Amino acid sequence: TLRVADARLRRRLGLAMAFPDHTNNSMGTSDAPLDVLVIGAGFHGLYQLWRLRGAGFRVLLVDGGAAPGGVWYWNAYPGARVDSAIPDYEFSMEPVWRDWQWQERFPGREELIRYFEHVTRVLDLARDMRMATWVTGARFDEAARVWQVSTDAGDTIAARFVLPCLGFASRPYVPDLPGLSSFAGDCHHTARWPQAGVPLAGRRVGVLGTGASGVQVIQEAAPIAQHLTVFQRTPMLALPMRQQRYSAADMAELKRHYPEMFRRRAVAQSSYWDISARRAPAHAAPVAEREQLFQAAWAAGGFQFWAGTYNDILAHPVSNRLAYDFWRDRTRARIRDPRLAERLAPTEPPHPFGTKRPALEQNYYEMFNRENVALVDIRQDEPIVAIEPGGVRTTRGFHALDVLILATGFDAGTGGLTQIDVRLSDGRALSDLWANGVVTHLGIGIPGVPNWLMLYGPQSPTAFCNGPTCAELQGDWVVECLQYLRAHGLTRIEATADAAAAWGAHMRVVAGRSLLAEADSWYMGANIPGKPRELLFHPGAQEYLSLCRQSAAAGYAGFALA
Repeated sequence: TLRVADARLRRRLGLAMAFPDHTNNSMGTSDAPLDVLVIGAGFHGLYQLWRLRGAGFRVLLVDGGAAPGGVWYWNAYPGARVDSAIPDYEFSMEPVWRDWQWQERFPGREELIRYFEHVTRVLDLARDMRMATWVTGARFDEAARVWQVSTDAGDTIAARFVLPCLGFASRPYVPDLPGLSSFAGDCHHTARWPQAGVPLAGRRVGVLGTGASGVQVIQEAAPIAQHLTVFQRTPMLALPMRQQRYSAADMAELKRHYPEMFRRRAVAQSSYWDISARRAPAHAAPVAEREQLFQAAWAAGGFQFWAGTYNDILAHPVSNRLAYDFWRDRTRARIRDPRLAERLAPTEPPHPFGTKRPALEQNYYEMFNRENVALVDIRQDEPIVAIEPGGVRTTRGFHALDVLILATGFDAGTGGLTQIDVRLSDGRALSDLWANGVVTHLGIGIPGVPNWLMLYGPQSPTAFCNGPTCAELQGDWVVECLQYLRAHGLTRIEATADAAAAWGAHMRVVAGRSLLAEADSWYMGANIPGKPRELLFHPGAQEYLSLCRQSAAAGYAGFALA
């Protein structure tokens, strides 16, 4: 049934690519283990497959989706769209970008799915990809120095090295709401949206959550729903996207500058080629100068206002408040009802500006001017009591719904990894090792887990470095590491406990340099009940890469090689 459904899906999306079934062939059997197993078909996974295969490694990629795209395969909800502009959000390899034409500055999900199919075809990756395959467990055979990786198909894949490329948003979070399973209408998490879609027109729709996916689906649902109820816990400090369409002539002009743009992207602290903050404190700048810079960043759209003004916005409380006040005043001017304005853009900041990832919006705040849209503040005004078959009951009444959309985010960073039954050398589960906090070296290696090198995972830049940029920069380090091991006759690499302890201390120092810890965000793991509160991602891409290079130059210091 899965194979038929997947084939139909590929046809519907215009995906002509056929993915071979490696289940019953010799690839990765215990007699002939793979050199490398890559888990995940997003940017990191595809890049690793391409680079490692080109370097002569025997590689297989597996992914739970029916087609490549990683998080973009699953995020099929209405309005799903990337928040990194082109050309930041694409690979820098000329064979990939030369004949590809983007339609928008910030591409939507369907265009991104077509792009991943294009990448897969141009780089000839499909022959070494096994789709619709979930990894369920992994155990390292120390005697053979081979991983035995189990899948939901009931088979085992043997590989010397495993590279999990799961990203930070691969495990959706569904809150424990009383009665949720009793809801009689359509109820879906945005990250597990039915590929065939869910009708919203003319129906009573509820959206729980106002993070990035919530903002996007609200913008789509409001104009067509009979009534839309938005259940907000914390206001989203969203920034204007400034979307624009690209013509063929626009793309031709952009591509003339692609090589320089990609060169600048690779060395930018922000991981965006055109976003850099002034090395000056905002609070000390002349008022006219500061307002001019704020306004220019606001007009440019995207993350310019978040990361492209002054370099102390996320570090100095006064500078941060200046940025918040600028954001608040321009946002409130778009909301007619003063009561709603106070709920959506409060006089006092709900948390320091930018310490939760801003969503990019196109007309989000205008949606609340519509008569068919209601905002329910479930933190301050009317907490949810229970979900009932016909809707949501709060302390103030009942909200009848036909559709309930859970835009409730992810168990970010660690969730995708701990949902796999990964066993350490001593038999413990990875989830047990991380029960009191993440333990890694460079966000790549884990003590007790040999030959397991993470990409785009916890304690690396990840959430502060856009996907394709980090796939290439961090990905090259991992490829070069495996080449080093092969060249020196080494078959085992494992992060040391001392190096992991030092890296954990470094992450705490990094957290202390910013205001990030003052917000209960998924950056801090604070959105998941019971999860240790810690900075999960390194906010300095270039600082991080420099430390990775130092380790490599010293023969991969912090790792035990054998």
